[in-house]
Amino acid sequence: MFGRGSSGPFDRWMLGLNASVMLAEAQAVIAMRTMGMAGMWSVTPTETTRMVAEKSSAFFSAMQAAGLAAMAGKQPHQIAEAALHPIRRKTRANSRRLARRGPGKPKG
Repeated sequence: MFGRGSSGPFDRWMLGLNASVMLAEAQAVIAMRTMGMAGMWSVTPTETTRMVAEKSSAFFSAMQAAGLAAMAGKQPHQIAEAALHPIRRKTRANSRRLARRGPGKPKG
């Protein structure tokens, strides 16, 4: 994660950048999963279930990380970074995993 340290313009800029990258990765995941449901992208049969189940654990981890950062007296941008980190980790992993599968029929 970038932008750790004291609160400054660079730290807030990095928070925005990290959030933007996470949103782009999430959009790519949504697109690949949608194409998978239409049979145009190779996804496993459990992808739809995975899509729903992973959200609760990612958001719980984000809430927990933000709470711990707040209790430790972190700056607001550091709390937001802590909350963003588990979600960004999941979107990055999903984006890479689905991109490797590629377009086409399911491979199992």
